[in-house]
Amino acid sequence: MAIVALLFILTAALAPQLLTTADPDAVAPVDAFQSPSPAHLFGTDESGRDVYTRVVFGAANSLLIGIAATVVGLGLALVLGLLGGLGGRVGDFVSTRVVEVMFALPGLLLALVFIAIAGPGVVTSTVAVGLSTAPGYARIIRSQLRSVRNSGYVEAATVLGHSRLRIVVQHILPGALAPIFVLGTLGVGQAIVWASSLGFLGLGVAPPAAEWGAMLSSGRTYIDVAWWLTVFPGLAIVATAASFTVLGRALNERTRQGAIG
Repeated sequence: MAIVALLFILTAALAPQLLTTADPDAVAPVDAFQSPSPAHLFGTDESGRDVYTRVVFGAANSLLIGIAATVVGLGLALVLGLLGGLGGRVGDFVSTRVVEVMFALPGLLLALVFIAIAGPGVVTSTVAVGLSTAPGYARIIRSQLRSVRNSGYVEAATVLGHSRLRIVVQHILPGALAPIFVLGTLGVGQAIVWASSLGFLGLGVAPPAAEWGAMLSSGRTYIDVAWWLTVFPGLAIVATAASFTVLGRALNERTRQGAIG
């Protein structure tokens, strides 16, 4: 699965140069609804556009939104987690209340509320997905910070007279924030699925740009006569999300084994 994740990343970064030279937005009405063939590996859509090319180019949009949303979510979670884990009673109270308010709405519904306020678009959908993932990250970071803060080696550093700033920077943060990379890897898959969901609803990348969720939405109209319009973008979403999830779990297991060893 790590190889699959790497393949999708390379696809997103190098698609125009390596995997296809066609234009994903090139319209050819006479070639509409052609089934998969050597000439068009994934068939063509209602406008005669090559579905393979659009899936390849859609990797860039979907991965970019997924990774950017994960960065937004982890950034906000880091602020809330640090406030709750190191901010004393007041900071912990404020952080906990904010997280509880964000948890009051299901993740995707929270994203939809934000988009309803800020308007649709790539940037707003990215921020919306990031906001919806932040509460879960924040709880994990807060819990990890509090656990490390009460550990034996931090107490030993306190007894030795180290300053609070030195203890936080040298002992608490490195141990508590080590899982962030793992969380981010796991979160990319979830963010891609949610971003594709918003694209399916027409709230993400504007057409005719290639994006997997938007391709699913346009293809469902013709699913009875052109199954390939939904199958191939759907497989791309599933394969990418699954590969990043498996990769994240493998990294998490390796991190645990390293900590035990």
